[in-house]
Amino acid sequence: MTVPTRSENERAVIFNPRMHELLDRFRGQALFRLEPDTVGIAGAALMDSVLRSRPAGADERPTFQPVLGRPITRTQSATLMRALGADVRTALDKPLGTPDLTGTWPRTPHHYLRELVFGPERPALRALTDRRLELTPKFTWAAVVAAAALRPGPRHRTALSTLATTVQKADTYTERRFALYLYRRMAAPICFTVAALVTNALWLAAPLDDDTPTEHILHETLRLLPPSWNILRRHSPEFPPLSPHLRPDDDLLLLPLLSHRDPAHWHNPDDYRPARWRHLDPDDHPGYLPFGHAGERCWGRHLVLPLATRLLDLARRDRLTIDPRQTRARVHLHGLLEVSDVHVTRQPG
Repeated sequence: MTVPTRSENERAVIFNPRMHELLDRFRGQALFRLEPDTVGIAGAALMDSVLRSRPAGADERPTFQPVLGRPITRTQSATLMRALGADVRTALDKPLGTPDLTGTWPRTPHHYLRELVFGPERPALRALTDRRLELTPKFTWAAVVAAAALRPGPRHRTALSTLATTVQKADTYTERRFALYLYRRMAAPICFTVAALVTNALWLAAPLDDDTPTEHILHETLRLLPPSWNILRRHSPEFPPLSPHLRPDDDLLLLPLLSHRDPAHWHNPDDYRPARWRHLDPDDHPGYLPFGHAGERCWGRHLVLPLATRLLDLARRDRLTIDPRQTRARVHLHGLLEVSDVHVTRQPG
């Protein structure tokens, strides 16, 4: 199923059938019913009203949802965010070096980011950022259980990343299991999201020129191929007053995937045009929500964009581009929206 995403390179994105159906049937509609108890929301004004009506609940915060029924407190989440932020800042201060980023993306940049941000963690922690764990929650839980059973020996008492200290402090098996699951929730998404974003950007923009600002490339990539393409809100009494079509038991699925291509808010919405961001503000353009709502931005925004900028700087420096023999890339639904199995090479000359 191909949805046109036009650029000067004329590469095609093959969307998962479910996503293709959403784009084909519902683009331009503010509200539509997806299931008997689920309503899709893609109108910019209605999305804004829904997200302003109340904060995200505990089970609506992907990173900080309860673990086996155990809530994650605001203090715990703030501690984890500070730890990850410290690791990312340390990573960004490192010289660019000479990594070989040719190969299959997003797997290649994912591995680069894991090494850059977290270093040579012990194997039990490295396993928790493995891309294969995205295939099913059972794999993730099995990896956490196995890692929790391996109490670190004396040579691992000093953590190799700031985030890993949150695991090292756990004394009992139950606490280690809880801490390791939170480590997975923090460490893996930063690698997944940045790798997805920059793979999408390279697919749309390559070969990269020196005249297009990196921030414009990233904003336009987040518009056409937003890794976080939906926002869930469970049924709540705040929602029915916002529209006569909303019932008290309706869950809401807000869809930046659609609002980012709504012709009411974007000129030539299917075209890759980074120059549009010379005149648009990504913080308040209607329906543009790659990191959530202005009142409750995704915590990782200020970590994702600097890391993505670093990766694109490397791609520019090393003249990375898409193998000219590849003209189509598929989007699967294992989690984030990303084009998969992209073959990246160096430009000749």
